Amino acid sequence: RGYLDNITAIGPRTVGSPENEVLAVNYLLEKIRAIERESTDAHKISVDIQRPTGSFSIDFLGGFTSYYANITNVVVKLEPRSGAEHAVLSNCHFDSVPNTPGASDDAVSCAVMLEILNTLSKSSEPLQHAVIFLFNGAEENILQASHGFITQHEWAKSIRAFINLEAAGVGGKELVFQTGPENPWLVQAHVVAAKHPFASVVAQEIFQSGIIPADTDFRIYRDFGNVPGIDLAFIENGYIYHTEYDTSDRILTDSIQRAGDNILAVLKYLATSDKLAKSFEYRHGNVVFFDVLGLFVLAYPARVGTIVNYTTAAIAFLYLSKKVSQPKTRAIHNLKKFFTALRVTLISWVCTLVAVLTVAVFISVIGRSLSWYTHFYVSVFLYGTAAAAKLILVHTLAKQFFLKNMNEQYLGDTFFDVSLMIWSVALAIITQMGLCSAFICMLWVAFPLLAKLMSHKEFSQKGATVKFVMTYMLGMFVPYLYMMYLSWTVFEMFTPIMGRSGSEILPDVVLAGFIVVITMILSSYFINFIYLVKSTKTTLITLTTVFVVTLVLVCSGIFFPYSSDAANPKPKRVFLQHMSRRFHDVDGNVVKSDSGIWINGFDYNGISHITPHVPEINETIRTPCEEQAPFCGLPWILPVHFMFRLKNWYLPAPEIFPRSPIHFKVLSKELMPWNSVRLSFEVSGPSHMSLYVRPHEGSALSTWSLGNGVPVASVGGDYFVFYSHGLQATPWHFWVELTAPEKHSDGIVSLAIAAHYFFGEDQKSPQLCALLERFPNWTFSSGWSCTYDLFVF
Repeated sequence: RGYLDNITAIGPRTVGSPENEVLAVNYLLEKIRAIERESTDAHKISVDIQRPTGSFSIDFLGGFTSYYANITNVVVKLEPRSGAEHAVLSNCHFDSVPNTPGASDDAVSCAVMLEILNTLSKSSEPLQHAVIFLFNGAEENILQASHGFITQHEWAKSIRAFINLEAAGVGGKELVFQTGPENPWLVQAHVVAAKHPFASVVAQEIFQSGIIPADTDFRIYRDFGNVPGIDLAFIENGYIYHTEYDTSDRILTDSIQRAGDNILAVLKYLATSDKLAKSFEYRHGNVVFFDVLGLFVLAYPARVGTIVNYTTAAIAFLYLSKKVSQPKTRAIHNLKKFFTALRVTLISWVCTLVAVLTVAVFISVIGRSLSWYTHFYVSVFLYGTAAAAKLILVHTLAKQFFLKNMNEQYLGDTFFDVSLMIWSVALAIITQMGLCSAFICMLWVAFPLLAKLMSHKEFSQKGATVKFVMTYMLGMFVPYLYMMYLSWTVFEMFTPIMGRSGSEILPDVVLAGFIVVITMILSSYFINFIYLVKSTKTTLITLTTVFVVTLVLVCSGIFFPYSSDAANPKPKRVFLQHMSRRFHDVDGNVVKSDSGIWINGFDYNGISHITPHVPEINETIRTPCEEQAPFCGLPWILPVHFMFRLKNWYLPAPEIFPRSPIHFKVLSKELMPWNSVRLSFEVSGPSHMSLYVRPHEGSALSTWSLGNGVPVASVGGDYFVFYSHGLQATPWHFWVELTAPEKHSDGIVSLAIAAHYFFGEDQKSPQLCALLERFPNWTFSSGWSCTYDLFVF
């Protein structure tokens, strides 16, 4: 905890700032040298300060190119006195996003790594392999420092596996949410060694699907280093992730101890494992892994899971075919009734989904979105009760009007079989798709089928007796308990993300859809009880009453989305940029210039809740799009324009004059073969700059000096380059090459450069400071100054 407190006491550690490049680095070096002095003779400690320069393209956030210069890595190698040929890497990052202390993301991981280095170095037993500790200084700049290390550092060649320590929340358990690629032995190592394992292949497949707008250094080591690894992250309380509230006092000592115990044990296991040296021999195959209520982790090869899944599905299909065909004289009749029940089930799902999503859209339209953001129970009372009531209502109506002449016991049996068939089909399809998460479907087939076989005799002879119900419930216990546990984990991760997912996504629709799916899953083997009980009237009245009362309260606005509670804040995120813009024509003349404060609210509510506090920020000042300029002529720090197409605001303000202005120079214009033109540039400016490129009609950007030479377009077709540098970086030189038509009086390309001032005397203008002070205390408002210049060539 001492390490953590001291790192965060430095303040925000933005790449390029003295806090990140000098103070944090000096602190780490001081502690590492102290550890080195106290280490035993069994170990050798080497320390290196790396300041790489490089460039790469990435398909994150729709695709863009990154360029970095003179950023900082602090690298420590702990190895036996005789040296080691192979190594395992442990990675954290000490930089933070602007205006935040970055305790959980990722100072706590660096603190844990320092203590692990201290512990291992004092051991009298030498390790078999080296352990490399990378304290990387530019992760928040979209994974730049890890790229500089894995592609340029001499020690990178010896790395056979890595552990990446990250955060998507503040404290709690650290979740293993990515492993591999392939290399199932790594998961087994974590299962065997970690003292408090918490892991889920479901989280891995959700994260790698791209649904969550985030990425980690795991991608860099996997894609550019071809190294397998384990990705861990704190996931609790994501509401204050990347905000000013991410302070060290909010991270419990128990969380730090738990993480330290786990990571130390796994690193020690890997550093003494024979498999690390021969990791290429164990690289094939995936693994199914999941924790059981956080107590222990089950893991087995995916090929074993495939066999188990298909076998389970085959047994279920065999059972169903036998049920339908007995007696043989009624096989056709049974089949018709089975498909009738299937049709009713599917209709009930569609009706439920439509009804609940309609409510969610209505809530969004009337401006009451995110009412559940601070009050989680509201989402259950509003959408959960609506989903349950609608499902029960459809089946009740089907029972009374569509299936009224059928035996209740037979109906209950048939609807159970329908649910079993749906789960069996899902199991077969998801397994065929190669998804390891198919084990969930396997649970929902195997245990209900077992429960049905155990209670069949009782049910067929005496009906729905207490003994039958108890046996049935006992068989359902495992899948229901696991599904509720998994649902809560997913809710815990996803709910905070809705507060930073942009203004284009309706968060209520997303959450309502998720709740409907969970309701369908949890009710799948209890729908048959609707046909066994005499009446569902009381249940329907209760659910409907709760829904109506909650709906009225939500519409009244009693559930305010955000909270400034000191113990548990849930702030609204707002970014404000005081920008000055200049637009030049093809002759270099300034044809337009303006200045103002550009405002982005990071959730669907936009600024509707802020207007009463700051009246001049209202719907009349929506930001106009400069259609002729790339990215609408706006100084995006990252290419996230597609997340905020309709909701951002522009408040006129005086022009800013940074003390360290950007310098943009055209070095040369060269005619190349095949009707190509090469334009070379030199740029110097602050630590963060954004380059935007739009070829004109008839022109095409064929190559450039960035990344691997192949330009990567962002969403919408424009090109985006993210630039950052550490201290004492030389001017940035780059060139672009375009194929151009013979006649191009209006130029062949529009190129814009934005300079972002995230720290120092240029960061906030007096007007920006005054505006930020007026924002309510339930907001996290992050502000900085920037300039934007558009040129045509």
